[in-house]
Amino acid sequence: MGNKKYVAYVGTYTHGNSKGIQVYDVDVEKGTLKERSEVQVSNASHTAISKNGKFLYSIEDEGVAVFKRDENGDLTRINRVSIDGMRGCFLATDVDGKYLYVAGYHDGKVTVVHTRRDGSLGRIMDGVYHKGLGSVAERNFRPHVNCVRPTPDNKYLCAVDNGIDQVKIYRINKRQHKLELVDILRCPRESGPRIIRFSADGRFAYILFELSNEIKVYSYDGSGSTPEFELLQSVSTLRKPNDEDAIHNAASGLALAPDGRHLFCTTAGENSVSMYEIDHETGLLEKKFNLPISGDYPKDLVIFPDNKHIALANHASNSITTFTVDYDKNIIVMNDKPHHIETPNCIHIWPVPDEVAGDVHIDEDEEIM
Repeated sequence: MGNKKYVAYVGTYTHGNSKGIQVYDVDVEKGTLKERSEVQVSNASHTAISKNGKFLYSIEDEGVAVFKRDENGDLTRINRVSIDGMRGCFLATDVDGKYLYVAGYHDGKVTVVHTRRDGSLGRIMDGVYHKGLGSVAERNFRPHVNCVRPTPDNKYLCAVDNGIDQVKIYRINKRQHKLELVDILRCPRESGPRIIRFSADGRFAYILFELSNEIKVYSYDGSGSTPEFELLQSVSTLRKPNDEDAIHNAASGLALAPDGRHLFCTTAGENSVSMYEIDHETGLLEKKFNLPISGDYPKDLVIFPDNKHIALANHASNSITTFTVDYDKNIIVMNDKPHHIETPNCIHIWPVPDEVAGDVHIDEDEEIM
């Protein structure tokens, strides 16, 4: 990876001794992490990065906080804004860098926040509450927006609702700074859609289903007046899909490898990680392995920039485990002792700002890129 320097950020709940975001130095060649510092954030359930890599956004109780990243990846708080709702669970920046999208699991809300040129967060541009009833009364009886992500062409925002088994698709009206509902991708009842990711070329979408423990592959075409999603494939995330204990499992994390050729997912309950090879032409998946991760409730995972290592945030066992991926043998090998960290929620690896982009030249009236 040359001389690039990378930093890992792990967001945690803070009802114990954790402060919020744990910062790690990343040894890409060895596939290991080294603890560096902690940053105070109340219940950092998810983080995202600005387009130029100079700012880090984090969920914070009833709002979002933003931090400036220095040349070492250390964080300095800039400001926070309220999202006029309950605590969010997922963040995404839009392709142009004008907006920050917030998913609200607890209140079923999608919030759009303005991002300013100086890196600070501005006012709420829009807020949309989902409506409807789900089919799993014990948990999913009302809307729970679990993930928001813009389509690669930046025309639409996909809001994955775990509670009502839908992905609502909004047009991004950039003149009025509003979301306009244009379509709904209705998923099977009691499937629990959790996360959506797009292929490297933007032609395919992969949706992870928490309750049915599967990944569904869709083709995506945004060239027309409305978005088109077509279901192509469904694959199980489980080691034994028809096992009687499968009901106790829950698909949890989904990550696309930097090479664009492999998709990884984690499943809580059986506490495993699965790897799939992506067919470049068709977008279809072929499962290569499903293996244990030496942790409990792998809530999130990240693939290292060299594509050869992975790290998993194990929420219930308060640990991060790292592995080397052997693509020839289709196995993973633990390459370091587990790192203790309380209730990790998310993990990301990003290059430090000077390696992402130099000075970004934008007009005075433009939002941050």
